[in-house]
Amino acid sequence: MRIDIISVVPELLESPFNHSMLKRAQEKGLVEIVVHNLHDYASNKYKQVDDYAFGGGAGMVLMIEPIEKCIQALKAQRPYDEIIYTSPDGQLLDQPMANALSLMGNLIILCGHYKGVDERVRQHLVTREISIGNYVLTGGELAAAVIADSVVRLLPEVLSDETSALTDSFQDGLVAPPVYTRPAEYRGLKVPDVLLSGHAQKIEDWRHEQALKRTRERRPGN
Repeated sequence: MRIDIISVVPELLESPFNHSMLKRAQEKGLVEIVVHNLHDYASNKYKQVDDYAFGGGAGMVLMIEPIEKCIQALKAQRPYDEIIYTSPDGQLLDQPMANALSLMGNLIILCGHYKGVDERVRQHLVTREISIGNYVLTGGELAAAVIADSVVRLLPEVLSDETSALTDSFQDGLVAPPVYTRPAEYRGLKVPDVLLSGHAQKIEDWRHEQALKRTRERRPGN
């Protein structure tokens, strides 16, 4: 898989992709993540990529020209399955969406910034808009990192135990059940006996019941 990310502030993405699982996935050749500086596609000597909104109002808007140039340059090199724009009013990212994106080959993620992008970008250049929540961030770089992380961890061989991703919260529509580790008792706080029983079916039934209970409590609308 290849993920190309278009950003006004590419430095914001250095840390998320240079540590932990995302770093290992790239070193193994399982994913290639390339961050592009939108300023490199500006047409004037000041490398300007934003301007005031027609009609007035506070805030700057990302211009269509540098975005279109960058996307076309990338598409000239390879086909892309999705061109994603990170936006607060996009479709909310969830596990089924991450699963679907993980099956694709090449993705572009355009990071929103300032007051957003020229509407013509949204209407004619991107294929999908994704939000990571009903709130506003300074820019879409953090959202792009979240999307990439949620997708890359699902790729074969990224996790040391591939079955781990299959038992994540929301894979089956439920949040994950409680988990415990050593010691079995700590300052009077004990691990549930069933988890120490060695009875696989009883443990599985307990975990399912706990997942149902947590989902009812924490995601009552699900």
